[in-house]
Amino acid sequence: MNPMNRRHFLAGTAALSATPLIARAKTEVAAPVPVNPLVKQRADAQVFRHEDGFYYMTGSVPEYDRLVLRRSKTLAGLSTAEERVLWRHEKTGPMSGFLWAPELHQIDGKWIMYFAAGPSGGGEDVFRIRTYAVVCDGPDPMTGKWTVLGQFQAPWDSFNLDSTSFVHRGKRYFAWAQREPGIETNSNLYIAPLASPLKLASKATRLTVPTLDWEIRGYKVAEAPAVLHRNGRLFMTYSASATDARYCLGLLTADENADIMDPNAWVKSPQPVFTTCRETSVYGPGHNSFTVDEKGRDVLVYHGRDYEAIQGDPLFNPDRHTRVQRLYYKADGTPDFGVPVGNGPLPERFASAADPKAMLAHDGLRLIAGNPSLPATQFRQTAGRAGPQSVMLSPILLPDHYLVAARDGSVILARDDRSTDFAMRSQFVRFTDDRSGTVRFVSIAAAGKALAVVKNAIRLAGSRDATARWIAD
Repeated sequence: MNPMNRRHFLAGTAALSATPLIARAKTEVAAPVPVNPLVKQRADAQVFRHEDGFYYMTGSVPEYDRLVLRRSKTLAGLSTAEERVLWRHEKTGPMSGFLWAPELHQIDGKWIMYFAAGPSGGGEDVFRIRTYAVVCDGPDPMTGKWTVLGQFQAPWDSFNLDSTSFVHRGKRYFAWAQREPGIETNSNLYIAPLASPLKLASKATRLTVPTLDWEIRGYKVAEAPAVLHRNGRLFMTYSASATDARYCLGLLTADENADIMDPNAWVKSPQPVFTTCRETSVYGPGHNSFTVDEKGRDVLVYHGRDYEAIQGDPLFNPDRHTRVQRLYYKADGTPDFGVPVGNGPLPERFASAADPKAMLAHDGLRLIAGNPSLPATQFRQTAGRAGPQSVMLSPILLPDHYLVAARDGSVILARDDRSTDFAMRSQFVRFTDDRSGTVRFVSIAAAGKALAVVKNAIRLAGSRDATARWIAD
């Protein structure tokens, strides 16, 4: 469609069709929707919501030369939040080279940031990586002065990094990755209770050694533990393999009442739980953390590239971006990570208010009302072309396809052909009911019609019909 025709369409037919709908559309007052990538060129991302109401974020910078921190009242606001440099690597000595994977924790009332560091000077010595911590002298980590607290007293004087800390049943634990003498891997996972921020209270327990094929691609790696306590269990994610497109997440699970210092209490998932997804163009997702959104729903934080081919050493590629997405759960209470959702606003899921088991979903190019795999039920809403309230819906696995109202009342998935007809039929106006919170997607092309579940199919129905109401999640 040429520019003149497009301007004519937008100013004429669509605008006239949309105006009554847009005038009645409810403007939702809610936290802004995060857009991926949340923050570019920040790897090893940690995001958490503190009791002061702020979201805090830190991560590795491409130069590996400084520790940074930003905060925001909203998750989406981290994208543009001012970033403060807390500490820079030293001119000489064991903390003068690479700084990796910072994590911020408040322990015994003090703000402490763990990180891994090595000496400068080149050669293999720069990979003499050990774990250290800096501490803040005041209650505000963004304004206080940060100084070196010391080195983590690890069980062995060997490569170690990616430390995290958590409290379980009133006891504070430390989990980290380390190369253990006598085991020919790059790193394994360990856990122990903490006596002080840098000292263990008892002998460490080895939780897992990378042995499975997806854990040893390029390198034999188990690193970057992150802990989530939900549904009567502790879930510990970890990252495995080389840091290119082979990087992925594994999962350990323990009962919440088990002795978590007993390695037999933890069960390793036999397959990775989060991997590269070419359909959404996210490669090498890993080194995650967990937080919650403004509604208290669980959110997965991780880094990943949006292209596969890397020039040179992946370690020095700057384009591992911080990304976020909703974390859902299976019927048995275990997390369903789905796939990396790709660039753009976070997708949603829509269940029929008349039958919550009938979700807006697709099977390849066919729209269905059902509940297949999680990724097949995730749809991204983007701004439409017929005014500020018009929207378009696209499945994350088919990012170049959109829901289109067909002339016979059916709804199909179609690739944008840039035609006037597509531009009209792909436009909907989203309404939210004040009392029920349900939403409707009213077609601009078919007056008085909206997306609905009709006889187990996705079709247009009367916009006031009960089948045209959706529960958004």
